[in-house]
Amino acid sequence: MIQSDEMAVVDANSEALGVPRKQLMESSGNAVARAVRDRTAPGESVAFVCGRGNNGGDAMVAARFLSDRKVTVHLLGRPATISTDIARENWAALEAAELDARVVRDSAEFAIDSPALVVDAMLGTGVTGRLREPEATIARRLNEAAVPVLSVDVPSGIDADTGEAAGPAVEADAVVTFHDMKPGLEALDVTVTVADIGIPDAAERLVERGDLLRLSRRPESHKGDHGEVLVVGGGPYTGAPALAAQAALRAGADLVRVACPEQIARDVQGYAEELIVRGFTGDRLRPTVVDSLLDRAATHDAVVLGPGLGNIDETLAAVQSFLTEYDGTAVVDADALQVVPTVETDATLVCTPHQGELRAMGGETAEDPRERAKLVESFATELGHTLLVKGAQDVVSDGEVTRRNRTGNPGMTVGGTGDVLAGVVAALVCRLPTHAAAAVGAYATGRAGDRVVERQGHGLLAGDLLAELSPALRYD
Repeated sequence: MIQSDEMAVVDANSEALGVPRKQLMESSGNAVARAVRDRTAPGESVAFVCGRGNNGGDAMVAARFLSDRKVTVHLLGRPATISTDIARENWAALEAAELDARVVRDSAEFAIDSPALVVDAMLGTGVTGRLREPEATIARRLNEAAVPVLSVDVPSGIDADTGEAAGPAVEADAVVTFHDMKPGLEALDVTVTVADIGIPDAAERLVERGDLLRLSRRPESHKGDHGEVLVVGGGPYTGAPALAAQAALRAGADLVRVACPEQIARDVQGYAEELIVRGFTGDRLRPTVVDSLLDRAATHDAVVLGPGLGNIDETLAAVQSFLTEYDGTAVVDADALQVVPTVETDATLVCTPHQGELRAMGGETAEDPRERAKLVESFATELGHTLLVKGAQDVVSDGEVTRRNRTGNPGMTVGGTGDVLAGVVAALVCRLPTHAAAAVGAYATGRAGDRVVERQGHGLLAGDLLAELSPALRYD
């Protein structure tokens, strides 16, 4: 079962792994053609009703493979407005092959002569909401006609995730969908065929460029809509909380505040004018300030806990106390990690250990990435929290879904890159589920490091990653 937005990620990841969308469209079209053959006989007429996106492109491919049927293809809209290059190429192929390809500029021009089957390819899983014209009128006319309908991926007008319709929708007799079942199809009284179109398993197992599609911003957004992050860190170190906070800003958080010992507050503030720094009493995090930190954390969407705190007993006791009382979302890093296995908390945690810290927490690791992924998954199940284990290949697991990230390079073994990663994940967890935030954060931070090394070679500093984070988070 796969949601529509997740399907878009998988499609894009497949392309990043070397299986282009054009190849997937050919496979999808073949699957539709097979479904048409199962429902019609040679010589019978089949009408394809195609939208101007890739759903219509799938049907255009199918039409080419049905030379033993009487095929007509009805494009809803002018060919110049076809929205993707590959769908446009397939329309041109129909015209070049002199198939019966017709342009329907409005619903009045749409006519079918009692075909044996209509193929509905107006809209796919990526489109939700009420059908517009001419699709709405054509959907009604198809429903009124005494003709069986095969829909491509999902009946037009039906939400692929819910099975609901906001207005008119095609009442299909059968659906051929791709790669995996869509949740909304289960709610329909319709025969569903799930076709394997050659998407590699790695498109879901590995974090790739397509995962960046998870990130979006509404044009009407306001300050704070994309998250407020509190970084709790510092004491023996000042750079770590400053790096985490700046990374959270570069990763899209609207506001980032740093809570650190008052003795280093001025130093932390000096790293960047955008930082909002609030000191607490003393030179280290101690249990006496936990209540005030909990009050501050309650007004933020996520907390980063750990960068630069150190590991004296009083600090670890304060971390224990904070997590025991906190019920929000926190990214736990550095010395704070050792507290996690023994704490009882209602908080949602993303833990970001390197392999040495993982062992100290009680987890196991291995050289082989696949074996390491299994061990991390098992430990995540035991902990009940999401793990992002850093390494040559990062492993992200919540005990149910486990993925590997392959961006990054040996230059990133320098100190401070983990603080950057923690800040990135904290910004993303304000907008995404924890597992997705960890996966995207690992990918983008590694990609930023790759961009730095490509430009200047090894010898990067953790601060070099900051300027590359925004481009690394952009889908292109």
